Amino acid sequence: MIRRPRSPRGSGAQLRTEILDATAELLASTGHVDAVSIREVGKLVGVSAPSIYRHFADKDELIDAVVAQAFEDLADAMCAAGDPNMSAISRLREKGLAYVRYALEHPAQYRVATAPAEQGGAVDRVLSSGAFQHFTGAVRECMDEGTMTQGDPTPIVLELWAAAHGIASLLIAKPFLPWGEVEATANRVLSAACVGHAVLDLIGVDPEPDVVTEWLDRVKREQSGT
Repeated sequence: MIRRPRSPRGSGAQLRTEILDATAELLASTGHVDAVSIREVGKLVGVSAPSIYRHFADKDELIDAVVAQAFEDLADAMCAAGDPNMSAISRLREKGLAYVRYALEHPAQYRVATAPAEQGGAVDRVLSSGAFQHFTGAVRECMDEGTMTQGDPTPIVLELWAAAHGIASLLIAKPFLPWGEVEATANRVLSAACVGHAVLDLIGVDPEPDVVTEWLDRVKREQSGT
């Protein structure tokens, strides 16, 4: 380990950032949280373990902070997604695509963040206040635009989040399946989820597949004039 010079007074925030960056680098390079240790993080930063423990109580708290930061960045990416000139449903799809892109770019952090947990932590708070809220805002815009029926957006947000998480997780876990072009695949999945909600709202509440088929046949006949 190459020891860094003693930091000047008041530079603790900078050291904390360097510790978080080094931990994220280790997560990305090793692909698994078990391969990350306080000792290895210290080697990368050039500090001793006690210096890290002054900022983080243990490894779990350090990993939680790294993943929380990743999802704050994800929320920023989703916030920036979508042209204001697009329709509300297109912006909703773009935010979903931003979610998938970020998960693919940070697979190790994403796996840790979405792994089963016995209790909520900082990551869950970030998800609910960041990415989740961006999905919620986009769904509300669809309702205001009339693309979706007015009501509680939470069930729709959870379903769309499930679609984004599902395709992101599969693309990360099974990259060698014949997905085709990744961006196009994610786009089809999220477009189907978004448009599907709009269509189902037109047909009625929770219609059976046969009812949807009959509705589509009727629309096709009307379009063809038969």
